[in-house]
Amino acid sequence: MTANHGNAFPVSRRSVLTAGGAALAVVLGLSGCAQEDALAQQAKAGDNKNYVAGDGSVTEFAAADRKSAIPIEGTLFDGTAVTPEAFQGKVTVLNFWFAACAPCRVEAPELEALHQEFKTQGVQFFGVNLRDEKATAEAFEKSFNLTYPSFNDKDGAVLLAVSGLVPPGAVPTTLVLDKQGRVASRVLGEIQSGTLKSLIAAAVAE
Repeated sequence: MTANHGNAFPVSRRSVLTAGGAALAVVLGLSGCAQEDALAQQAKAGDNKNYVAGDGSVTEFAAADRKSAIPIEGTLFDGTAVTPEAFQGKVTVLNFWFAACAPCRVEAPELEALHQEFKTQGVQFFGVNLRDEKATAEAFEKSFNLTYPSFNDKDGAVLLAVSGLVPPGAVPTTLVLDKQGRVASRVLGEIQSGTLKSLIAAAVAE
């Protein structure tokens, strides 16, 4: 099994953070590596989907196990260059998406609502678009009234920076970075608004 980023061994949970004792005991035994293996198998199956469907599984990384900041560097669709320094001192939400991904369309309004809710607390949101041309990405953003920016990541620079944390082709995937730029939590697949809200709030409270 490939080690997770920073040699952390995360505790994985399904998307319901408030699960009761017995159910929680079961899902606590699920590892992030096992989930990634399942996604890799689905990708190799060649089932003609435009994306590899995650199941909403949540992985939280204990603060003591987060070894280093993610060296994210790239360019937004508006031409703004973003360096790793932009992720210091703020909680950051990174959402990997592209316009033809059906779950991305479903979760877009929820992401925007959370962006509006948390921006006064210093939380920043970035989309990471993996394959669209600028016009397509901007049409998507306009359609869903998204006010946070997205990286133009057709060259895969941001995806490479989070290698081992975001399985290739697993879209959508959402990461919450702590104030030091380290991955605090990850959702593979379509987010549940209440779950992501709890993950963001936990990172803000650290």
